[in-house]
Amino acid sequence: MSALPDEVIQAWEKREGPVVLTTVDSEGVPNSIYATCVGMYTDGRIVVADNYFSKTKNNIENGSSKGAILFITQEGKAFQIKGDIEYQTEGSLYDFMKSWNPKEHPGNAAVAIANQEVYNGKTQIR
Repeated sequence: MSALPDEVIQAWEKREGPVVLTTVDSEGVPNSIYATCVGMYTDGRIVVADNYFSKTKNNIENGSSKGAILFITQEGKAFQIKGDIEYQTEGSLYDFMKSWNPKEHPGNAAVAIANQEVYNGKTQIR
């Protein structure tokens, strides 16, 4: 994982609506959710607040350690970031998530996706 390309950072700042977070279970069955409580960590990892995860948390704990984030920009461009998933209930990512997660949500954990593969539509840019 390394810093995201400038194109993706700029697109992230212009994203529209929720992101889609996809995980898979131990049988390889995908599960996708909309997430609105999200942020970009300083090293380019995308962080999602675990406010009400059920299947997603179970998939992370018992399934694959890989996941994907999909978001769309105000201009209608789609970006997808794939990579390893990290689940923190304390530490720097957790503190980062707590700094922007709305106080009315529990913020049980911070889920981070490392940017190992990055796409703009069908074009791989990392």
